Amino acid sequence: MPRINLLPWREELRQKRKKEFLVALLGAVMIGGLMTYVSKLTVQSWTTSQNSRNTVLRTEIEALDQQIEEILSLESQKERLLARMEIIDELQRSRPDVVHLFDELVTALPEGVHLTEITQLGSRIELAGAAQSSTRVSALMRNIDDSQWLRNPGLDVVETVDEGAARSANFAVFAEQSSMAEPEDLEAMQ
Repeated sequence: MPRINLLPWREELRQKRKKEFLVALLGAVMIGGLMTYVSKLTVQSWTTSQNSRNTVLRTEIEALDQQIEEILSLESQKERLLARMEIIDELQRSRPDVVHLFDELVTALPEGVHLTEITQLGSRIELAGAAQSSTRVSALMRNIDDSQWLRNPGLDVVETVDEGAARSANFAVFAEQSSMAEPEDLEAMQ
């Protein structure tokens, strides 16, 4: 006789498939969670590594900024020192000029001329004083023109003033001082 199985085999098969599906689903969820956790750890390690590199770069940039500031301050200090050195060199070169100027004024001053004021602005010298006559002022200008240390004399004012029985001429004369060594001469020497 044929055997007929009356047991609910389809129900068992369905239960078995359902169980296999749930196990596969649970395994997929666990693998997905594990992959998510691993990828999160990987991204965090990348981020931490990049942040440490950024920190190193920031500290290096700050150190370089400080060095740049020091360099700029040193350059400005260098420029100030060079300007001072140039002024000192100019003073050293012009030191004997004052002696020559006063010596030349003494020799250029004719008799009968008295200086009351000497003003110097750069190389321009203004002489003010009194003379016995205007011809003595002309003699002073000629002497300045013939001078080695003074050049380009010019006359600003000559006023004849009566002082009792005597007459005198108040004058203002200007000239330019010649330097002992002009800058072109110094460059040629070097």
